Amino acid sequence: MIKDQFTADPTARLFNGKIYVYPSHDIVPPEGEGRAGWFNMADYHVFSSADLVTWEDHGVILSQKEVPWADKDAYSMWAPDAVEKNGKYYFYFPTRGKGAGNGEGGFSIGVATADKPEGPFIPQEEPIQGVTGIDPNVFIDKDGQAYLYWSQGKIYGARLQGNMLSLASDPIIFRELPQEGHIEGPFVFEREGIYYLTYPHVANKIERLEYATGNDPLGPFTPQGVIMDESDSGTWTNHHSITEFKDQWILFYHDNDLSPDFDKNRSIKADSLFFNKDGSIQKVIPSLRGVGVTDATQKIEIDRYSGKSPDASVAFIEPEDTFKGWYIALNSNEWVQYNQVEFPEGLKKVKIRASSGSGGVLQLRLKNVKGPVISEITVPENKGWTIIEAKLQNYTPGKHNLVVVVKQNAAKVDWVSFSK
Repeated sequence: MIKDQFTADPTARLFNGKIYVYPSHDIVPPEGEGRAGWFNMADYHVFSSADLVTWEDHGVILSQKEVPWADKDAYSMWAPDAVEKNGKYYFYFPTRGKGAGNGEGGFSIGVATADKPEGPFIPQEEPIQGVTGIDPNVFIDKDGQAYLYWSQGKIYGARLQGNMLSLASDPIIFRELPQEGHIEGPFVFEREGIYYLTYPHVANKIERLEYATGNDPLGPFTPQGVIMDESDSGTWTNHHSITEFKDQWILFYHDNDLSPDFDKNRSIKADSLFFNKDGSIQKVIPSLRGVGVTDATQKIEIDRYSGKSPDASVAFIEPEDTFKGWYIALNSNEWVQYNQVEFPEGLKKVKIRASSGSGGVLQLRLKNVKGPVISEITVPENKGWTIIEAKLQNYTPGKHNLVVVVKQNAAKVDWVSFSK
């Protein structure tokens, strides 16, 4: 998760061995600008990672001020996409045109091009003709044919010309998809000959992620079920992408974890996604753990757990500055587990940022809550946060699950890190 700005609507793409995520960028606009209490986005950043743990922000790749045909004060740079073809990168984005209204009918879809996935991107002088709406998604089939999908109350699709800048066929409406409740945000991919059209849908009160399958990029598609249920937070939107990286399929999506009181400031998330033998998608349960293998020498945010004891609780370190993240509170015999930590050879010490009002004793274990103890740490009586260093006992180098257990009294834990 990105924790220095709000991000939403993540489209993840694999370019040059790295994952690049192109999200929208939720902000609070300057006073008197934008739309109070609504979505406000003025520009786009792109983030990349080689390991799904450490992310680089490449900065602003396109802003509303740079688009010739756009309303430069609309704050409507909504959910984008990016693809590569023949060595050139194409960035698709929706925004309101000059003099357009506030509804989806006032949105057009533009294209910006670049020679590198991180830009700089140069926008075209005009939007794509014949397309009105939001949430562009581009799928390039194995034969090289590209398709554009978007939404405007319903989901639309069309072939793209070889220049990737204009339509090669009239748009069609996927009327076989649910017609009741709001539907938007299409994302199409292919796996083992099956084409998946995935989308957020308000079947009840807020969006959940659903999917349909077909034998052709333009359908017809058969609705199959739910990828992710409605958010427990009550966030009205969800928007996603699905990609494969290092033999693991991953669902990228968003929620308002870092803005619990305002669901128009959202943050991107990622969790592993699995298929059944028949190609159906197993439902994804959202977590804060994310994906990727964490190096033991990094700060392991233990509160972004893979599992925990039922009564262990998570809260913001500083509620007024949620970007500083969370901590986990553990009473005696309670535990928290963080999966997939890579322990290199030669580690000798462990540091932990913790707090205990009564003085507590923690154990670090590998594999599971009953696994081998690799360190026992005494947290001094302290109402504030302190960093404690302790010796690391015998451990086996390799990939392990890390478990923190409270052996005595109670403690709050922020992060754990190991060193030589």
